[in-house]
Amino acid sequence: MNQARTPSSSRRAAIRRLATATAAATFPLLATRAQAHTDKPHTARTGPVVKEQKDWGIAGDAKRAKRSIAVGMADNMRFTPARIEVRQGETVKFVVRNDGKQMHEFVIGTKAENAKHAEMMVKFPNMEHDEPYMAHVPPGKTGEIIWTFNRAGEFEFACLIAGHYQGGMVGTILVAPGGKP
Repeated sequence: MNQARTPSSSRRAAIRRLATATAAATFPLLATRAQAHTDKPHTARTGPVVKEQKDWGIAGDAKRAKRSIAVGMADNMRFTPARIEVRQGETVKFVVRNDGKQMHEFVIGTKAENAKHAEMMVKFPNMEHDEPYMAHVPPGKTGEIIWTFNRAGEFEFACLIAGHYQGGMVGTILVAPGGKP
């Protein structure tokens, strides 16, 4: 009887480590801190939030958030509301509720950044990352983002889970210059 040979578990683990290291070297987004796009729950972020200036703003301090904005996500691939207006310099607390039965996320960015990230998510649906402008929210749960909009312009919030962005799960954030919405 001719039996197919299967690699030992230690060989499979070594192959997985090599594939992960190769992918991380090839695609730097894969090397970021862990928060997978799967249906598994995620642990809370530990340690201080890394504050890195982005085109759409910077991570905010909860004490400076004067306004809280509730955003609903649903399996019809829509956000409620679909348009949010803030003032330049405003720190906002987003409370994002997943009313659906599948995993969703709320990612703030530019249209170009979100489109590029969404394309990567189609190729690598289990890509891991955890950034202060992202909330990955399991069904029936709530996530939060504290964000300071220190640059005026029109930005996006989107669910970048494979197929969701392509299905229209996108909203607009209008940041009015000079403190007037």
